[in-house]
Amino acid sequence: MEPHGPGSVLFGCELTASTKSYTFQVDEEDDSDHILALSVVCLTDGAKDECNVVEVVGRNHENQEIAVPVANLKLSCQPLLSLDNFKLQPPVTFRLAAGSGPVHLAGWHRIVHREDASFEEDDDLSEEEEEEVEEELAPIMPAKK
Repeated sequence: MEPHGPGSVLFGCELTASTKSYTFQVDEEDDSDHILALSVVCLTDGAKDECNVVEVVGRNHENQEIAVPVANLKLSCQPLLSLDNFKLQPPVTFRLAAGSGPVHLAGWHRIVHREDASFEEDDDLSEEEEEEVEEELAPIMPAKK
């Protein structure tokens, strides 16, 4: 599925020495699923030749804050990094952990309305097809000793 289609809007933010972090959050009451797909992180005009480390700060499965570096950019050797629509679930914070930037992040904010994504209980398989699938999955018998 292409990240930019109906329900997608362009996303961008800039991290600098004076604005070291940016938090992307959505209204959780809007009955939609939100995905942020990052496509590129790049140094922009005015960047010095220094290491600029960009971290993504989110929450792990135990709801603890976790920071993961996603890019280390340097003007002379790697001024731009393609993230190939790296998907994140908001809320998420981008932080300039090292360097003074400016670093620009760009991507797509995809909004999927839950009623659009809902599926019928009665899926495409007919009862006969379901029985055939069940027959193919024979129970595993214990090994004979």
